[in-house]
Amino acid sequence: MRLLPALTAAFLTVSTATTAAAQCGGSFNSFVNGLKKEALSKGYSKGTVDKFFASARQDPKTIKADRSQGVFQMPFLDFSQRLISQNRIDVGRKKANQYASTFNRIEKQYGVSRGVLLAFWAFETDYGAFQGDFNTLNSLVTLAHDCRRPELFRPQVFAALELYKRGNFSPTKTTGAWAGEIGMVQMLPADIIENGVDGDGDGKVSLKTSPQDALMSGGKMLSHLGWRKNEPWLQEVVVPSNLDWSKSGLDTTLSTKQWAKMGVKPREGKLANLPASLLLPQGRKGPAFLAYPNYSVYFEWNKSFVYVTTAAYFANRLEGAKRYDSGNPDPGLSSNQMKQLQKKLKARGHDVGKVDGILGKLTRRAVQAEQVRLGLPADAWPTAQLLKAL
Repeated sequence: MRLLPALTAAFLTVSTATTAAAQCGGSFNSFVNGLKKEALSKGYSKGTVDKFFASARQDPKTIKADRSQGVFQMPFLDFSQRLISQNRIDVGRKKANQYASTFNRIEKQYGVSRGVLLAFWAFETDYGAFQGDFNTLNSLVTLAHDCRRPELFRPQVFAALELYKRGNFSPTKTTGAWAGEIGMVQMLPADIIENGVDGDGDGKVSLKTSPQDALMSGGKMLSHLGWRKNEPWLQEVVVPSNLDWSKSGLDTTLSTKQWAKMGVKPREGKLANLPASLLLPQGRKGPAFLAYPNYSVYFEWNKSFVYVTTAAYFANRLEGAKRYDSGNPDPGLSSNQMKQLQKKLKARGHDVGKVDGILGKLTRRAVQAEQVRLGLPADAWPTAQLLKAL
């Protein structure tokens, strides 16, 4: 499900020089030979290296999956309703009871609330039921060879080699997601090295078969990514119709007292005494949330705005929050219209990243800037009116 995998900083630091000069493309066999030479230079024995890479093959299905992530083009309401079903909520709450002692340990040790990990567990693998059938080594080597993001995946090949050396990885039998993630909460090899936890006490870290190991490892990983203990992440709010919409978005952070003075009210409970940003995933007429500091940690797990917001919202639902107030947002743009908009924004000097039809953080920022310039409600939600005005 991830748009862009998280990478363990500590492991990347070890490979900084190699990664900066990472080779890609060309003959696949020559590329694998280059990986083998580099592995030998890192101190791995020839026997270990030869056995590890012996079965490595290029996987066209991995490249196809990497290029086909259109689901992230969906707006928040559509995306969240597609991923969140009553069955997923019911199963999640059963899992919370079944593994209550594990969640208690996670909350005590890492300060990560159970709903957060339950939501990732649900979205990544449907609570472990569908963990992916891609050969992990082939996917990693294929993506390292591909010249789109070699600097992300080349270090993961050597992390998998390290796991193999430790007896925790099979080049022929280890399977997972197309981007090389393994196990119930889908962690990359370097993340497993850094954050793998033996949660069930059997002396092994088995993220594919042990929910306790997977959940504890996920909690540790979030902690290392900067999760602030026992703090909220997202809260639904009600906003006044006369709000200064230019203050919405992740680029503006205010205290909850300041938001309250402007008329922002919690839909349930009380506002936390924390800095927060006002999030309007589908503009001023759709759902509204205050995003607290822990919300930003979600982007270390996944780079997709719509995925992150949905996962954060689902975590609340799993802990008893009401279904959001959908509101009545203005119609959004089609994929082709979004690409047209991104091209127009780029032409005006805005950094929107890749022209991909996805309303991510950079595109939202550019949309809001243009709305301000044009005197439109600056809620960062692109409409046909904005596209025409540009």
